[in-house]
Amino acid sequence: MTQQLWDVVIVGAGPIGGRCATLLAERGHSVLLLEEHNEIGRPFQCAGLVNPRAMRSVSLEDTILQEIDGALIHGPSGTLVPVGEKNNPRTYVVCRKRFDQGVVQQSLQAGAEIWLNSMPVDASVDVDEVKLTINKDNEIIELKCKLLLGCDGAHSWTRRYFKMGKPKELMIGFQVEVVGYQSDDRWLEMYSGSKIAPGFFAWVIPSGFDTHRIGIWSTAEHLNGRSVEQCYHDLINHPLWAERFRDIQETARYCGPIPCGMVKNPVKNRVMLIGDAAGMSKPTTGGGIGPGFKQIEMIIGELSTAINNNQLSQKQLQKITSKKWHEMKRTQDKARALRDLLVSNCTDEELDIHFENFSKPEVLQLINSVGDIEKPVTLGMALLKKVPAFRKLALKAGVKLLFT
Repeated sequence: MTQQLWDVVIVGAGPIGGRCATLLAERGHSVLLLEEHNEIGRPFQCAGLVNPRAMRSVSLEDTILQEIDGALIHGPSGTLVPVGEKNNPRTYVVCRKRFDQGVVQQSLQAGAEIWLNSMPVDASVDVDEVKLTINKDNEIIELKCKLLLGCDGAHSWTRRYFKMGKPKELMIGFQVEVVGYQSDDRWLEMYSGSKIAPGFFAWVIPSGFDTHRIGIWSTAEHLNGRSVEQCYHDLINHPLWAERFRDIQETARYCGPIPCGMVKNPVKNRVMLIGDAAGMSKPTTGGGIGPGFKQIEMIIGELSTAINNNQLSQKQLQKITSKKWHEMKRTQDKARALRDLLVSNCTDEELDIHFENFSKPEVLQLINSVGDIEKPVTLGMALLKKVPAFRKLALKAGVKLLFT
């Protein structure tokens, strides 16, 4: 018999959905995960970086392909800014299929259930429950739950169906898997400039076994009619960098959106968005796993109590989330403002000047002492306050940050 009533139904069995399911099932709730694909971890549309905090949450170190000590960041004219410290890992490159499967497996061990080839096609919210119509293996199934969690990514069905708003930004990401790129395996490389990554940056991430992930991200506004694939070809054929890419051979290609900027209504009556569905990707790196984990972990105790008491109206959910998530949104908005100020809204000439300043020994020392991939606002504010060359930007930054 198919169970008809669940405490929580989670749409999307990626790492965010799997983490939510684990935390809820551990607290004794009946949890159903819905995954539209027939396997976990596919399709792969991510650079595959997991920060140490998120990794500690799930203890899936066996999925790590490569430890990353830092980044070698190249300015438009070639100025190099090395950020990091040898043999001091700042992030990890994981096998996303194994990582996603590991997170979901933890939820099943905690008592959650999963349906593959399954997705909602209709829903309605009553006073005491959510009614869902599910297409499972082309069979229509009706069920009910107290709470519906949308962990269904950038194209979230949940967000669209319940008209919960749009992410502030929707970046476009393009990535290829290659062999034949020569680099230090413990450092990722980043490339900037309007020709190869307008407004943002390109990356080369070592992923173990002589493989690398080469990617580009930007926005439609910055691309101005170009495609990210065109930017990729401009990167590998760039006069400054072409020699590095000469011997690469592609083994796979991926493309997908990167939603950033929390949506207007991340909660409604008995409905909640988590992770990319809520627009939680970081504006400075595009990473979404860390913010998604943090988003659910910071409210799980109060949310569990609310589920037990069936107190899940929009007002009640807002009481649980508003203060904590508002602070996440505020930090996200500040990071975006600083990114725009120092990178996205700069010409190549301005970027080159910034990189010349970044590369000075005293500034590199500041970056490496204060810099943290998870806390870009702290670093950005330190640069504006302590580096004389950036002080003229301080007033402009202050105005931006005042309104974010």
